[in-house]
Amino acid sequence: MFLDRFAASGLPAHRLLVLAAILILGSSTGAAQQAPASTSSGPTPFGPQIAGCPVFPADNVWNVPIDKLPLDPPSKAYIASIGADVGLHPDFGADPGNGIPFTLTDSHVKPSKVTFDYSDESDPGTYPIPPNPNIEGGPNAPEDSDRHVLLIEKDHCMLMELWSTKRLSDTSWKAGSGIKMDLNSNKLRPNGETSADAAGLPVFPGLVRYDEVASGEIRHALRFTARKTLNGHIWPARHDASNINDRRYPPLGVRFRLRADFDIAGFSKTNQVILTALKRYGMFLADNGGAWFLSGAPDPRWNDDDLHKLIKVKGSDFEAVNETSLMSHPDSARVKPAVTK
Repeated sequence: MFLDRFAASGLPAHRLLVLAAILILGSSTGAAQQAPASTSSGPTPFGPQIAGCPVFPADNVWNVPIDKLPLDPPSKAYIASIGADVGLHPDFGADPGNGIPFTLTDSHVKPSKVTFDYSDESDPGTYPIPPNPNIEGGPNAPEDSDRHVLLIEKDHCMLMELWSTKRLSDTSWKAGSGIKMDLNSNKLRPNGETSADAAGLPVFPGLVRYDEVASGEIRHALRFTARKTLNGHIWPARHDASNINDRRYPPLGVRFRLRADFDIAGFSKTNQVILTALKRYGMFLADNGGAWFLSGAPDPRWNDDDLHKLIKVKGSDFEAVNETSLMSHPDSARVKPAVTK
């Protein structure tokens, strides 16, 4: 039963060597060029990359296709609760204030002290925040907004994410919560602990990034939100943020995919890349927010009018999947070895 899927916390999995096949010369909103598409139903030989670093290993659940997995029994109820007639909303675009940006940083950046509102669920220590990092909503975003700061420290392939971030001084910041994750590792956060996202998952791997779309393929799951979620979470999520006990509502961590029979032929090449990823890799429910709001990084090269046409995709065009067969251990994001063959 799907109730058995509410799982616990994290032993690190083995670390994979980084395949330095692709280098990036890019800005803080750029992404590495991608390898050719795989024609198998398993993962590609190596997963997505950023600035020469993996965005988690190829056998990480973020990077494994779910197009062959069975439906989750409550799928129709979940979709009805989110909105069967509600269109997919790309929550990103050309405006730098529209989307969740990220910042490439390195070991030469002077580390900054960060204090946390939720210090017991945050990773302590300093964070390599450059003088002018990209902040969700811009530096003048309302203080009660998410104000995410996502950092990729490319020298050590570390992902660091902050939520509700505020600058106190040139070397001191305050945030609601913060995490540090090794991009070479499959380790999940301790069960019950948040991250910079309500589900306790990292935000960055679930973003739609322009350079990936321009390469012709997205090779990972995406991230989306729903207005109301269940008071519970399932693997690989680690945390939830709701008081609702009605099981018609989806738990954080549930994964949806675009139905295989959905015709994408009438969409632009850009949107076809996004929709193909939603068919093959799907998207994780990661937070409470707008219904079917799909997360991405802002980039001036996006065509907002074109992206808006994704609203033609309705909630009823999706289905929830049961990915318990992928789980190798409840405390690891690594999928079972048989899945990667």
